[in-house]
Amino acid sequence: MTSADTNDIEFRSVTKRYGAVTAVSDINLSVPKGAFVALLGPSGCGKTTCLRMIGGFEQPTEGSVLIGGASMNGVPAYRRPVNMVFQQYALFPHFDVEANVAYGLKQLRPRLAASEISRRVGEALEMVRLGGFAKRRIHEMSGGQQQRVALARALVNKPSVLLLDEPLAALDKKLRTAMQIELQTLQRDLGITFVLVTHDQEEALSMSDVVCVMNAGRIRQLASPKEIYDNPTDLFVADFVGKTNRLSATVDPADGSVTLANGKRLETAKARTLKAGEATVALRPEAIRLTRPSDKNGAQLEGTVTHRIFLGSAAEYSISVPGLGDLLVTAERRGTSDSDLVEPGETVAMNFNPGEAHIFPA
Repeated sequence: MTSADTNDIEFRSVTKRYGAVTAVSDINLSVPKGAFVALLGPSGCGKTTCLRMIGGFEQPTEGSVLIGGASMNGVPAYRRPVNMVFQQYALFPHFDVEANVAYGLKQLRPRLAASEISRRVGEALEMVRLGGFAKRRIHEMSGGQQQRVALARALVNKPSVLLLDEPLAALDKKLRTAMQIELQTLQRDLGITFVLVTHDQEEALSMSDVVCVMNAGRIRQLASPKEIYDNPTDLFVADFVGKTNRLSATVDPADGSVTLANGKRLETAKARTLKAGEATVALRPEAIRLTRPSDKNGAQLEGTVTHRIFLGSAAEYSISVPGLGDLLVTAERRGTSDSDLVEPGETVAMNFNPGEAHIFPA
C-alpha cells in the first residue's frame, strides 16, 4: 500500500451492496495528491457509487475509504474535506450568484465574519472568471456560467478533494470542450485532487492524469490515458475506450503467428506470449492504412466500402471484408481535394502493422 503521505484517497478492499445487489466489489484504489482522476465506465459499473462513498453520501458495506490517510467510515459528508459538483449543478434558483457561492461558508461553525465571507466569495468568483457576476440571478446565467458558479461554490470552502459527477453532460459539444480546458487549467492552478465520474471516453482521456476503467463493480484497468488507449489490459477496455475492430483469429505461439478468420496469416511477437487456440484481434480504426486498388499489391486485406462518414479533417469508412465482416477505418485527409475521399462501392486495399494489433483470448 502506498504511503498516505502521497495519497489523498484510498480504497482498501471496499465492497458496497444494496440488498442482494453488489454495486462495488473488493476495490483497492490509491489516488495521489494533486491528481486528476477519471472514473470511467458504462452505466451501472459502480463509478458513481465510488464517488458517493468518497463524498460521504454512501458508506462501504466492507472495507475502508481513507482521505488524507484518515478513515472516513461513518464520517458524514459535511465533515469531510471534500466538495462535489453535481451533474445538474443543484444551484439555488432564488439566490443570486454571490449567495449561492456563500451558502457553504455561512454554514461553518464558528461563524465567519461577513467581510471574510465576502472576500472568499470574491476570490472564488475570480478564480472561475465570474468576477463581475456576483449579483446576477441564476436564471440569467448560461449553462457554462452556471457550471462555473457550481465550481466556485464547491471551491470556496477550500476542499482537499473536488468530486465532479458528470458536470459537463448538460452542455453542448463546443461549450463542453471549452469547459474541459477550463477545468484542467483550474486543477493545475489549484493543485488539489479532482475526481471525475464520466461515461464519455473522450472526456476521460482528454482531461485526466489517471483513468480508472470500471465494469460490473470492479476496476479493469488503472493507468494513464495513453496507456489505457495504447495498451488495454483486456478486450473490455479495448472495446470500451475508443473505437475498435474485433477480428476472430487463431494463435500459434510456436511460430509467433496469428491467422485471421479469412485465412490471412500475420506474424507478431505478441502471439508468442499467448496460449494456442482461438483469439480476438483488436485493431484501432486509425491503425489501418487505406489505399485504392491500383496500390493494393501485397495488401493484407481487401474489401468494399459500404458507408462513409465525413468528419471534415478525416473520414470514417465501413468496409466489408470477405471472411471478416465489416471493418471501421479512419483515414486522415491530405487536403481539400475530393480525390482524398473514397466513395461507397469502391474496392480498397488495407494494410496495418501487426504490432499495433492487440490480441486477447477468445
